[in-house]
Amino acid sequence: MIDETVAEIREMQTHSSSVVAVKAARALRDLLDRECATLDEFERDLDHNAGALRRANPSHASLHRTTRAIVDAVVGAAADVGEAKELLSTAIDREVARVEDGKRRAAERAAETFDDGETFLTHDYSSTVLEAVESAAADGAHLTAYVTEARPRHLGRKTARTLAAIDRVEPHLAVDAAAGRLLREVDPDRVVVGMDCIVDDVLYNRVGTFPIAAAAASVGVPVVVVGSGTKLVDEGFRFENEFRPPSEVMLEPAEGIAVENPAYDATPVSLVDRVITDQGVLEV
Repeated sequence: MIDETVAEIREMQTHSSSVVAVKAARALRDLLDRECATLDEFERDLDHNAGALRRANPSHASLHRTTRAIVDAVVGAAADVGEAKELLSTAIDREVARVEDGKRRAAERAAETFDDGETFLTHDYSSTVLEAVESAAADGAHLTAYVTEARPRHLGRKTARTLAAIDRVEPHLAVDAAAGRLLREVDPDRVVVGMDCIVDDVLYNRVGTFPIAAAAASVGVPVVVVGSGTKLVDEGFRFENEFRPPSEVMLEPAEGIAVENPAYDATPVSLVDRVITDQGVLEV
């Protein structure tokens, strides 16, 4: 399961960074069934596999922090293999609960900020934003959502389909290049996006977030970021962008053309008006 999870993370088959962290944590349960002759061997095995999961996507802060916390809870804390496995099982359960609870509470807090009749613009795919919208709609709010496609993988289409299945939500799908026009002519109440992480006053999120935030600031539309507080990183993590295959942009051979396909971009937090997490609301 660990190798399969590494491959899934590397291929970005799961789009939510919180879900990625949970899957990685649960994958480490494979080690509970492995036979290790010594405690040192078990600890090396754990450290190696946790590292492989982290390297599968070094841009995910949640993945980094979750696997690190699990390793730190086990290595050097047990007297034998049996105790180490007990500590590993407990650490996995604790970290999964922490990630899932943080995501849920962030969505609940964000849901309370939606007003009946609100129009918002969102980009890409954020399971936390979707959970917040669904909760707000379930409480009676009628919402209009404009969703950008998030090319080249078109994850915004998945967002639009999910929103279309929620009562009281009217979704509109637009190409990424139309974001500036929408912000000016539709004049949404705000932009609401998720986050991969915030490090040193920089928001890292799916590519396309920066131009939307810059355009929103230009026309006076507030930008709100929603996510678990564990994604606010102070130290011990250096964001590494991922560059996706050129074939996602051009199916035919691109002879003589350098295809740029970064997965994320960096948005100055100064362009953000509010960050909503499970730990509270930060007015920027």
